[in-house]
Amino acid sequence: MTVLTSLTLAVAACGGGGGGGEPAAPAASVADPAKITGEVTWWDTTRPDSEGPTFQALIKEFEAAYPGIKVKYVNVPSDQAQNQFQTAAQAGSGAPDVIRSEVAWTSQFASLGYLQPLDGSRAVDQPGDFLPGPSSSTKYNGKTYAVPQVTDTLALIYNKRLLKEAGHEEPPKTVAELKQTALDVKAKTGAQGLALNVDSYFLLPFMYGEGGDLLDVQNKKIVVDSPANVQAMQTVADLISSGAAAKPATTESYANAMTALKEGKAAMIYNGPWALSEIYQGKEFQDKANLGIAPVPAGSVKAGAPTGGWNLAIYAGSKNIPAAYEFVRFMTTAKAQAKIAKEISLLPTRASAYADPDVQGNQDVAVFKPIMDTAVARPWIPEGGQLFQPLLEGYQDLVGGKSAPADMLKKVSEQYHGIMKDWS
Repeated sequence: MTVLTSLTLAVAACGGGGGGGEPAAPAASVADPAKITGEVTWWDTTRPDSEGPTFQALIKEFEAAYPGIKVKYVNVPSDQAQNQFQTAAQAGSGAPDVIRSEVAWTSQFASLGYLQPLDGSRAVDQPGDFLPGPSSSTKYNGKTYAVPQVTDTLALIYNKRLLKEAGHEEPPKTVAELKQTALDVKAKTGAQGLALNVDSYFLLPFMYGEGGDLLDVQNKKIVVDSPANVQAMQTVADLISSGAAAKPATTESYANAMTALKEGKAAMIYNGPWALSEIYQGKEFQDKANLGIAPVPAGSVKAGAPTGGWNLAIYAGSKNIPAAYEFVRFMTTAKAQAKIAKEISLLPTRASAYADPDVQGNQDVAVFKPIMDTAVARPWIPEGGQLFQPLLEGYQDLVGGKSAPADMLKKVSEQYHGIMKDWS
């Protein structure tokens, strides 16, 4: 899933994790990759209960195809993996051979010399088949440092029964409609209308909806405290103060929102395709037809949700580079992506995978694909992974009543200027 944390980067640590040299061998020089031996430690960031089994099944298929390679599977919580990899790579020990890297982390780790360049290696198979958006997140300074595994964005996920009982046959298309629908649900069903997740990634649809953003990359300008974003934060605050959204806790809000949706205590949440396998475990969605998925409601300017996803990257200091190449190659094939899409509804990054019957047969993927096509690109810059902690702290202050929208964003802007000192 795409739940993000901050990473405090020490400039002096650059290059501390490994050589960052050129790939050990181009694809054409490998005569029989099935004879490669070694042990690959993989840090997986999926949810171990609802997503992990699919990836562990793929590992068994890989080991059957490559009997000389063993995979050591380690599940690392997605909100801890970034800092843990940074610490291990900086120390030069304890880092995995392969990490499932959130798209915002990839350029960051590459800039520090922690990732193996992959151009010309067997890790990157048929690069032209990858969708442009996910592929762009794997690049840094013109080189490829990862392979796209899955892509995602946010949508409005809702309980059709509760909306219908509140008099709404269709999901809200604007934030104004979202507020009214949520109030109607609360008044007519007793359930909460909207459950918010206090996480900075989940604020972005509100910002994009008002025409805002965090950065103006082209002009190297920090714009997080723009009037558009102030309006977006006022919108979020109004959803809470009006009762349309339950006042969220400042911690564990993701789990709380998911539980409320699954148990029929809340009608709507914002979430991504990674959440579907867990949602279907809830009592409200034993009948999958009760789950609705729609684009995030539009603000006054547009409807927009962020581009997310996960890449597979290889640690530059790995002692098992050839084996790691084969593992990354296998886990990002169209066949592997089709299995992932079929079983847990994660969106493929390969264009060819969408022609697979297993992918076409998953209605959740079919619904998310056009939403994904309109997702807003995030800046793939080394500092990208550091932008979310200041925004998260500001969001917590906002919902906790400790800060007004303009003051909250002013503080976030000041923290951004501390991170990117040469930006205006």
